Amino acid sequence: MKHISLSLLALFILTACTQRFGAIDRTPYDTKQCNRDLSHGKELNGVRVDKIVVYKKRHIMKTFHKDRMIDTFRISLGKNGTKGHKVKRGDYRTPEGSYKIVRKKCDRRLYKSLMISYPNKKDKRNARKKGVHAGGYITIHGQPKWNADGRGDSYTLKRDWTEGCIAVGNEAMDRLWHAVKNGVKIEIYQ
Repeated sequence: MKHISLSLLALFILTACTQRFGAIDRTPYDTKQCNRDLSHGKELNGVRVDKIVVYKKRHIMKTFHKDRMIDTFRISLGKNGTKGHKVKRGDYRTPEGSYKIVRKKCDRRLYKSLMISYPNKKDKRNARKKGVHAGGYITIHGQPKWNADGRGDSYTLKRDWTEGCIAVGNEAMDRLWHAVKNGVKIEIYQ
């Protein structure tokens, strides 16, 4: 009986906290619809993206087609994103260097994602020398589910909050999603 009372008390406190601070919507993201979108859509300003360039200190990402700039997006980075190249898992840094987009992923927490080929051989070798794990699963992704409508973009895009990824607004992610294919080069600079 004591365990049931404690469980009910914990549930009451949890409910009160989420009501006071805003409940987190945990309904599943429609990954089936997202997966259908993998092969459909428009190009970015009428063209396919063949290169992405990220400037971490300026918090911008530019897209290109045949060396002609197509668009510029505001970005957020890892919490320590501008403090140099990613060294190890959990350092909250955003990598620097040349990579490729290797996969499109429908994500339940962060809208859609374009997976980056980090770590490459050099990153793995450097991490091994330091006796650490290089980490991985670095993406360009949209916003957290609580900001699906973009009302919080002015907040999220002014802060570095990811675990090392590059975040854009969901509208920007939709545009990128259709214009970027696997194999597109991405260069990330300090």
